[in-house]
Amino acid sequence: MPFVGPDGGPATLTKFRGKPLLVNLWATWCAPCVAEMPTLDALAQTQKGRLQVIVVSQDMTGRKDVDPFFAKYKFKMLQPYLDKDNALPLALKSQTLPVTIFYDSNGKERWRVSGGMDWTGQGASQLVEGSLDQKG
Repeated sequence: MPFVGPDGGPATLTKFRGKPLLVNLWATWCAPCVAEMPTLDALAQTQKGRLQVIVVSQDMTGRKDVDPFFAKYKFKMLQPYLDKDNALPLALKSQTLPVTIFYDSNGKERWRVSGGMDWTGQGASQLVEGSLDQKG
């Protein structure tokens, strides 16, 4: 299921295989999404080299709303991926935002969290660390 990468080119989840991946579907108009974005950025920093974190906007306006959002928050690790057609929630069978899905290095979904979460908190840390320690 293609979406748009930070460079404007096509991106797919399969391009990230080989390293554990955390995919977050979000939107600028979604308050819980906005609240958890800085914690996702912090997680991406602390897990750099072990876990790839991508955030895919579901804003139908695309860069018009997403670029100013990223400029305002000055994320260190997160980059703006776009899914203006909202194809990913359908493909991933998700009806809520935010939703965060963990894939192992083989691209197999291991778990998902529906709703906002503090990704710097102890619960998230245990969830992520436990998954990164698993082999296969």
